[in-house]
Amino acid sequence: MSPTALPAAGPEHGHVTFLGAGPGDPGLLTLRAVEALSSADVLVAEHEVLDVIRTHARQGVSVVHTDADPSAVSPPGTGTPQLTVVDGTSTPAAVPAAARDAVHLVMEAARGGRRVVRAVSGDPGLDTYAAEEMLACAAAGVPFEVVPGVAAAVGVPAYAGVPLRDAAGADVRFVDARTASDRCWTEVGASDGTVVVSTTLDSVAAAAGELVSAGRKPDTPLTVTIGGTTTRQRTWTATLGTIAQTLKQAKVLPSPDGGRPVIAVVGERSAAARRDQLSWFESKPLFGWKVLVPRTKEQAASLSDQLRSYGAVPHEVPTIAVEPPRTPQQMERAVKGLVTGRYEWIAFTSVNAVKAVREKFEEYGLDARAFAGIKVAAVGEQTAKALVAFGVKPDLVPSGEQSAAGLLEDWPPYDPVFDPIDRVFLPRADIATETLVAGLIELGWEVDDVTAYRTVRASPPPADTREAIKGGGFDAVLFTSSSTVRNLVGIAGKPHNVTVIACIGPATAKTAEEHGLRVDVMAPEPSVHKLAEALADFGMKRRTAALEAGDPVTRPSERRPGARRRRSTT
Repeated sequence: MSPTALPAAGPEHGHVTFLGAGPGDPGLLTLRAVEALSSADVLVAEHEVLDVIRTHARQGVSVVHTDADPSAVSPPGTGTPQLTVVDGTSTPAAVPAAARDAVHLVMEAARGGRRVVRAVSGDPGLDTYAAEEMLACAAAGVPFEVVPGVAAAVGVPAYAGVPLRDAAGADVRFVDARTASDRCWTEVGASDGTVVVSTTLDSVAAAAGELVSAGRKPDTPLTVTIGGTTTRQRTWTATLGTIAQTLKQAKVLPSPDGGRPVIAVVGERSAAARRDQLSWFESKPLFGWKVLVPRTKEQAASLSDQLRSYGAVPHEVPTIAVEPPRTPQQMERAVKGLVTGRYEWIAFTSVNAVKAVREKFEEYGLDARAFAGIKVAAVGEQTAKALVAFGVKPDLVPSGEQSAAGLLEDWPPYDPVFDPIDRVFLPRADIATETLVAGLIELGWEVDDVTAYRTVRASPPPADTREAIKGGGFDAVLFTSSSTVRNLVGIAGKPHNVTVIACIGPATAKTAEEHGLRVDVMAPEPSVHKLAEALADFGMKRRTAALEAGDPVTRPSERRPGARRRRSTT
């Protein structure tokens, strides 16, 4: 618990936390911010902040937009935290949400002793209206606290590879172009320090002109970053005198998105030669790649996290749905036999098998202690992790290939002297192959091969996802089994030929080729994490080749007809 945490909210006035949500990357939330979000009853946030913070709100949270009655943001007696969005999209674009509207929402939400988190982009100390809302809380006797966040003017240059200071030292000035006075422009124009300008894409050239008029040399280096700290980030390097032409040549202006906020850094520290060496974020191997992950949501989670670490934007599309067996009696008998000592071993060949047994245990009021005296095998690292989360440490995980064949390589033969029981419990899918069963029998074991769950083809994804798959909107797709190939093509269509196809092994690759797909990447071993690593290696080699050839670094999806034209409006 943070030493700044306040006691429980009062029965009448509640409590408000003014929280900085940072510039866009959810990973930049502070530990204190996550703690405050997890205990909030009501969350008040601008629309663009919602995606950053909502995952840390308590389960069951709901969203109420401002076109609803603000006094009804948290219905009494529901016992469920309410998520209230002060949403600029629900009002005319030219009219920002008034401070008094946010104050009203915060005050109404705090009534009845509720804990309110008022989240703002960046840092509350730099927010236009936060101070006014804090004063309103103080006047009403509502206790509040402030949780600082990473300001966009600091975080975005760091992600763009533009240090604001170095050993040479320099003044750093922060300017909001929307509210800057003539005096402000004159002062920063006369300075030789670094200037960080908060503006919009279509106003960058005007801000550059103000600086030149105020005395800055036209050849002063300048970087402009849009979508900072997110995988949509793009940065252009130019000078004060050339930025307008640079944006025009890059076909980013004119654009319907010209009103999007950007951070411009003016000064020698933003020179192109320095950024080429310091641009750590945009140079990630899969930066900005939209990668299709056709797995169940539970299976895709860790893979998607790994892809994000390479700069990719994972898009999870379930191709397989998991359902209980049609006749549960066989599974029920096996679980009872597990408790009564019928088995020497239990072998888990998937995360879903662990989940099925765990759910059956919970149904009977059992826990991991029921595995006492039984040897436990897991087919691979992800299955082993699922067992550890259940409270069970596997006795056997393949030392080589993570598959049924790899498991058999390490499985001991039955020995009547050392093994009092000769039976193995094998909970698995209804469509599993017989490789493991046959191998265990050959090693002298008796096997109870039990259907723990059924796999069925999932429902088709939304129309826009299907269109992106067939039209080349995805940069890559990861196939982790032959069934994911068959099912994805069956429910969504064949990926476009510009899409990079990555397969977990030879069998999956063969299935992909049978469906007319060109396989570009193969994992060196059958592991989802090795597959992601292989795709990252492919992306890095592709990036390096483009740079060595003097070509712009593009994503595979930008090679499809019309992609470059459409990209200019995003």
